[in-house]
Formats: sequence, structure tokens, C-alpha cells
Amino acid sequence: MTSSLLSGLNPEQLAAVTLPAQSALILAGAGSGKTRVLTTRIAWLISNGMVSPQGVLAVTFTNKASKEMVTRLSAMLPINTRGMWIGTFHGLCNRLLRAHYREAALPQTFQILDSADQLSAIKRVMKALNVDDEKFPPREVQSFIGGHKEQGLRAHEVEAYDPYSRRKVEIFAAYDEQCQREGVVDFAELLLRCYELLSRNQQLREHYQARFKHILVDEFQDTNKLQYQWLKLLAGSNNALFAVGDDDQSIYAFRGANVGNMQELTRDFHVQSVIKLEQNYRSHGHILDAANALIKHNRSRLGKNLWTAEHKGEELRVYEAPTDTEEARFIVDEVKQLHREGVALSGIALLYRSNAQSRVLEHALVSAGMAYRVYGGQRFFERQEIKHALAYLRLLENQDDDNALLRIINFPTRGIGARSIEQLQESARMHNTTLWDAAARAGGKVAGFVALIDSMRNATRELPLPEIVDHVLEHSGLVAHYQNETGAKKREAEERLENLNELLTAATMFVHENEDDSLTAFLTHAVLEAGEHQAEANADALNLMTVHAAKGLEFHSVFVTGLEEGLFPHQNSQREDGGLDEERRLMYVAITRARRRLYLTFAQSRMLHGQVNYNLASSFLRELPEELLHWITPRASQRKTFTPAYTASYAPAAPAAYAAPVPRPASESGWRIGQAVQHAKFGEGVVVNVEGSGTDARVQVNFRKAGTKWLALEYAKLTAL
Repeated sequence: MTSSLLSGLNPEQLAAVTLPAQSALILAGAGSGKTRVLTTRIAWLISNGMVSPQGVLAVTFTNKASKEMVTRLSAMLPINTRGMWIGTFHGLCNRLLRAHYREAALPQTFQILDSADQLSAIKRVMKALNVDDEKFPPREVQSFIGGHKEQGLRAHEVEAYDPYSRRKVEIFAAYDEQCQREGVVDFAELLLRCYELLSRNQQLREHYQARFKHILVDEFQDTNKLQYQWLKLLAGSNNALFAVGDDDQSIYAFRGANVGNMQELTRDFHVQSVIKLEQNYRSHGHILDAANALIKHNRSRLGKNLWTAEHKGEELRVYEAPTDTEEARFIVDEVKQLHREGVALSGIALLYRSNAQSRVLEHALVSAGMAYRVYGGQRFFERQEIKHALAYLRLLENQDDDNALLRIINFPTRGIGARSIEQLQESARMHNTTLWDAAARAGGKVAGFVALIDSMRNATRELPLPEIVDHVLEHSGLVAHYQNETGAKKREAEERLENLNELLTAATMFVHENEDDSLTAFLTHAVLEAGEHQAEANADALNLMTVHAAKGLEFHSVFVTGLEEGLFPHQNSQREDGGLDEERRLMYVAITRARRRLYLTFAQSRMLHGQVNYNLASSFLRELPEELLHWITPRASQRKTFTPAYTASYAPAAPAAYAAPVPRPASESGWRIGQAVQHAKFGEGVVVNVEGSGTDARVQVNFRKAGTKWLALEYAKLTAL
């Protein structure tokens, strides 16, 4: 069994899988087979009797990754994986809190707030405290609360230096009190509550430390401060922490990810084994050489060098367009050509740094009649009709869930107006109760709503999960509401009905796939799944997405678009500590998504936020070795300027779509907009405006490092590039 498990592993993978029972850091490069190493490590430990299946704790960042791990383990070993602790941080913390809800001071049927419900709860708190939501935007407060929880801080532990921050701390404290009263928790609370439980309960902590002798973590570079503290707590001083990650792909600092956790791990756990997985099984050699050359410009990294046993492949194709519209047209024609060559549209990705860039790309694709999908669109459990149905189910399970009640008390419409709801909220505040208790004291149409929920609760008390869902869909009025839609909304209503039918299917499948088939478990599953991408269909379609969304994916051909200074790298990176390094890691991720062909495109001028912008080519292009690049539109000089000459080296099928980049006519001063220039003091820049003539002439230049400046030509030390 052991020999079959290890067959096909390369030497570094084999070394990682067969390490003795000790903590280790596996530095796994892009496309190096890290998932195989993780799952094989678990299988090897179990098959060699070093741990039982129940003694393994494996942590991932997505439900998709954990499911894949379970599937692979099931194929490797004849074991029952259903009882194993394999899941996301939030999923595992939820499981632990469900098992010890009393010790955690939670009701047995506590519900989890998704982001939208959390925002609604914060708005209610702010209204109760008479907080001005213009001065304190609810989303900003939501970020304030979540950010501090992810740092492991409660409201009373947050330092407030002025009246503004003290007010936010007050909202934070009141929000926590409201959640506790209603028996609900948000995502950040799951981990914080679990950490606090283990911290203060020595007996419970020692129980789980004794159980989980081997803790394995995927995507370790994405862990935040609290997640790392939670792992340290469970590992204690005797257990083995096997962390797999890549510091060069740490791109989620804005979510709290701390790439420094990797180096802290080596110190805190006295890690003697740092194994580098550098053989890449995804990309051709030139693509990897470019990624290696780029990322070496980051100084604070653990260091590795990707390589492949395959051949070098094609050079990276670089295209400079006169405008963003021409950039999009070029991409459309190249995609068509790739498709004619046999590459599926689904094997091609268009990547961009900012969502605002997608508009011009989408317009070009629509004009060309090309099928495409914006990756990361609305997910199944986030659709309006599904959230309505889940709110009914949540209220059946936990009548104190105020967010659920507010969502459905008048949907479908039953004549309960805004004033009636305000009176309920006032009554609940006055009596210090939940909205349900206030509604139970009310009369009229509110009483009718209470009777409806009570009736459904009584009717479904002994029913299996699928029948509960079916009963609620019919008796809540949701199905009838959408069936009765006519006119322009009829087609949309039909799609919503199909989604409601799919919810019933989801409940049925959940029963077949899970030991715990309770309504509480299903509602938890729905919330945890809401953040996962679910493909709309299996149709062949081009992929559009941000580089952040592309992490973990791979494609035959990739277009990295908008490679202009200020766009990618983003202008904010200049103002943040380590910002440029993270942008470079983001570019590294973009490059390593490509298997066979990689395009790098940029435009001399781009329309963003209603304004035409002239920017220099991205500094990242400078960091790529010249011998790896094939410039489709050659530059006028060795530097990457904005005035390339059109040559016969690129002959598209439809030349009209690629009119030669025509420079703006030179003004009387001899300078033109879009021209790349060099200044003795300010460095490289691009001309964005020209005014006057003779001794009064001046130009406005956007400098790479010094920003935008007006210069009098009579005195400016300016030279053309």
C-alpha cells in the first residue's frame, strides 16, 4: 500500500510526504502538486499507523479544496472519511462550537450571519443607538468590527483615541450584545469564539491537543493573525504542524492575510525541514523563467526557483495598443484565432487588476458575439429568492433570528408596512426582547405572519429535511408569488422558480452526503457554501476575472491586460508599506496561470472613471528579461515607450482593426500627448497635456515616481525617449 501511495512522486514531494512526526514548512510553488502532497501525506501517516483518521486535522481555505482532499483520500485508502476533521477554518470552528455550544455560551441552534445579514444587523444597532449613518457608513463599521475580530480583539480591547473611534467601539460592543441576545454569530465570530473557548478551557484544549497529533494546513500564506494563533493553540508543544504554502503567492493582505506567518512558523515550531517544491507541472519554460525573474525583485521572500521538465515553449507576446478599445479588439481577434486553432474558449482567461477594466473588454466581446463569463458572479445561495427561502427556514429553526424575520415579514407582500415594522422594533427595544417576541404580542397582519410561521414549524417538526424545504416553499407563498408574475418579470420569475426547485435538490443531496442531515446543519452548509464559486453552466465560454479571482486556476492561454503604471501595479501600492511587493506577487500569480501561451497587453491611453488617462508602461514589463518577450508592436527604442512604430512583423487578419498606433500630432512646441520623456530630476514620464507656444509653451507630464507636474519648456530639462 505504501509503495503504491508514493509512486510517481518526485524527490522533493517524496521527502515532504515521508517526513517523520515533526513540524515542517513545505514551500510549494505554483503548479508543483501541493494538493497531491497534502493528501498523500495524510494517507501515508494513516497507512503507516502513525495516526488514526480521527487524529488528523486538515485545514483548507475553501470548501471546494476540502471536498477535493476528501475525494482523493477516499480513492487512496479504504477508510471512512466522513468522520474526519477536514474543512475550512470557519467550517471546523463551527463544528467544534456545535459540539460545545454550552461552554461557548451559545444556543444549540445558533445561526451564522452572512455578510449581508451582518450588515443589516449593524444597521439595526446603529439605528437603536441613534448613530448618523452618513458620518459612520455601515459598511465601514462592518469592516471595523470584522478587522478587529480577525486580530483577536473584542470591543473592550480596541484602543480608541478620539470621539470618532470611541463611537465605533460603542457600536461594536452593542452589536456583539445584540448577536448574543439573538443567538447568531458572524464569520469572524466563529473563529474568535472558538479561539476564546479553547484558550480559557484547559480541559477542552488538552482534549483536542491529545486528539489531533497531526495538523495539516493548505495555503498557509493566506492565514491571518487569529488563524495562526488558533493553529498554535491546537498544536500545543507536542503536535506536528505541516504547513504548505507559497509566500510568492500571498496576495490577500487586504483581507488580513499575514505572509509573515510563514517565517514565524519556522521560529515558533523550531522547523528544521523547509522543503521546496519547485518542479512545475503546469507551464512551459519561458513562462516560468519570466515569473522567476519578476519575483526576484521582492527582497523579503523565502526563495525558490520554478522549473519544468517540458520544453521552453513560446516567448511571451507583448502588445501595445494606442487605446484601451484597440487593446480589446486585439484580444478578441487573438481569442478567435486561438479558438480556430482548437483551444476551447473555457481554456482562455482575460485577467485584469481592477473590475473597472472589464467594461471595454465586455463591450468588445458582445460586439463580436463571443460567449464569455465574468468569473465570480452571483452565487446560488446569494440569489434573492434563495435567501428568502433560507430566511423562512432560519426562522423555523431559531425564532429569535431578527435578520431572518425582517427579510420575510412582508415578503411575499402581506400588508405589513414600514411603520408596523418600526413599531415592532420599538416594542422589542422597550421590552429588551427579540422581534419575534414583540410580534407575538402584536395583532392584525403581524399576528397572521406569526401564525403562518408557527403553523409551518408545527407541520415540519418531524419531517425529513427535503420535505421541510418543500413544505416551506409551498406554504410560505414564495412559489405562488413567482408563479403569478406576468409581463416583463415573467421570464425572471421562471428562473427564480427553477432556483427554488434547485434548493430542494440541494437539500436532498445534502441528506445523502452528510451524517448530520438536520435543518441546522443544512443552513450552516448554505452559509459556508455562499462564498464558493459555482459555475453557471458547462457551456464553452471565455473567462473574464480579476487577477485575485484567478488564484488557484490555470488556463491554456492567458491575457494579462492593462499593464500600465498606476493600474498594474496599482497606484495605491506606492502609498502602502510592502504594497509594491504585493502587487509584484499578484503579477507573479497572473503569469503562472498560463500553461502554454501568455499575452501581456497595455494601452497608450485608457478611459477610466470617465477620463482619458495617459500612463507609462508597467514597471513590471521592465523586470522581465528581454529575451523572453516577443513584442507584437515593436518599440521605437530599447525602452518601453508610448510611440511604437507599426511594422510588418505583425500582420493580423483584419488590418483595419489594428490601425497603426498613430501619435498625436506634435504641437508647435514639438511635443505631443502620449510621448514618453525623460527629466533630469523627475525621471521617466509621459506627456499628458501641451499648452502655449514659444517661450510661453509648457507641458504637463505624468512622471512614474514624481506624479503629474507642469513644466515650462524654456527651462525644463526634458528629452524625448
